[in-house]
Amino acid sequence: MTTWMLTGGAGYIGAHVIRSLQASGRDVVVLDDLSTGLARKVPQDVPLVQANVGDSAAVTAALREHDVAGVVHLAAKKAVGESVERPEYYYRENVDGMLTLLESMAQAGTRNFVYSSSAAVYGTPAEEFVSEDAVLQPESPYGQTKVIGEWMTRNAAVNRDLSWISLRYFNVAGAASPDLGDTSVFNLIPMVFRALSEGKRPQVFGDDYPTPDGSCIRDYIHVADLADAHVAAAAACEGQTLGTAFNVGRGQGVSVIEVMDMVSETIGRDVAAQIAPRRPGDPAQLVATVDKIHGELGWSATHDLQQMVASAWEAWNS
Repeated sequence: MTTWMLTGGAGYIGAHVIRSLQASGRDVVVLDDLSTGLARKVPQDVPLVQANVGDSAAVTAALREHDVAGVVHLAAKKAVGESVERPEYYYRENVDGMLTLLESMAQAGTRNFVYSSSAAVYGTPAEEFVSEDAVLQPESPYGQTKVIGEWMTRNAAVNRDLSWISLRYFNVAGAASPDLGDTSVFNLIPMVFRALSEGKRPQVFGDDYPTPDGSCIRDYIHVADLADAHVAAAAACEGQTLGTAFNVGRGQGVSVIEVMDMVSETIGRDVAAQIAPRRPGDPAQLVATVDKIHGELGWSATHDLQQMVASAWEAWNS
């Protein structure tokens, strides 16, 4: 039985990945500084190392102590708008942290690596459906840090035995159980719920995009499906030496206004969204092709938008 370390494992996505890895028969150790994560999301039988991924001594010690076979690197700052306002902060946290982690893995002899990348690496692609071989042209400092992370991983693997997969997440939503809901102020669905709970109208950032209803189109993926993709990636890395990237989405575009309509249907009342100015760094449309991950890892999403919104609403109210 192998042990995998999750950096940022006390967060929304990390909590789901823990449980999927455990269900696959793997042991898990979490490294998280709890700056945004919550210790209560880490099961009691999972060791929690409270440290920043940039703490080389702590990371190396944890890798060695727990005889870690692979790392799922989730820890990062991830808000596109904030990254535009605070680019230096994003480079320090995301790029410097990545460098320290890769160095620590080399020192500890840890050879398997699953990297939490993002669809933000594509910027505004020319294609309606973006494939993994599309040009990487990020439009925000956040997206740039994810591209740099992929470059760093690829280059680190040249001169050492490193098997790696980069998972380019599209828009993550939903909850596998009510206690694992998303509370991020930067993600659309919890943003809507928060506004409604405060008696405010949720905002649609821009209705003048070149899309059918004028709002941004995204590819939404249930967090439980995303967590299972990490297990597939971990298993693939363990089985052979890899170095590649995969889109993780459903391959179906949904507009922000369509998400608002689904929320209205789910909660039984009109959310009465209001139009706000565009946010910097937001492309008009970003939808994945998912043939590669299905063909090479045997993974595909099983949850639809209704299940994402309904499970998120249940978690919000729990």
